[in-house]
Amino acid sequence: MSVLHVWMRSAVALTLLSGAAFADVTVSQSNDPTANLGGQLSALLGAERNALGTVPAHRLEQVATAVVRPEKSPRLRKSVEKPALRYDEDWLASQPVAAKGSDEWKCLATALYFEARGESIQGQFAVAEVIMNRVDRPGYPGSICGVVHQGGQFSYTFDGKPETIHEKGAFQRAGKIAALMLAGAPRQLTQGATHFHTRAVRPGWAHRFPRTATIGGHLFYRQPGGS
Repeated sequence: MSVLHVWMRSAVALTLLSGAAFADVTVSQSNDPTANLGGQLSALLGAERNALGTVPAHRLEQVATAVVRPEKSPRLRKSVEKPALRYDEDWLASQPVAAKGSDEWKCLATALYFEARGESIQGQFAVAEVIMNRVDRPGYPGSICGVVHQGGQFSYTFDGKPETIHEKGAFQRAGKIAALMLAGAPRQLTQGATHFHTRAVRPGWAHRFPRTATIGGHLFYRQPGGS
């Protein structure tokens, strides 16, 4: 910003002061002010002080400070400071218990319970990422329940065993993770993985899909192609 623009904005601020109004004045710092800017401002403010004899000196100094060193808005700082997602027991325990939610929440929580309840918090979030990634990917059902119940994909849905939840604490934890994922938690663990399997098996597609992560007892892969 040129010295002329700084002079004009300072003059506007000082004019408002003469009417008993005080306005915050800021100047973009993207371009470094010239070395003699301070001196020119001092001369300018001295002239304005003579013209506006009723303006207290400390008010003029506030204007000069605002022009040369604008402060960031505390409200703006607060708006961009968001708590980061953490993958540990203490942090997850501090999150509110998910009340009985939508069918999508139930499908995701149930899938995490049966497919990954023995995994760490990070491992369960990773499995949730796979399900959410499939929902967003062409070629898969466009809903969580559709993805989970797609034929032959998640073993608990076709192993012939009843889907009975015996471990209430484990399901509560899975429910919290499901709620966080539905609320838009970042998917930052598996690099867009669409598949996973345990270390105990080696499905035919595993040698064709690039592996993206290994977390706990699961290996994660991303299906080639698509978006």
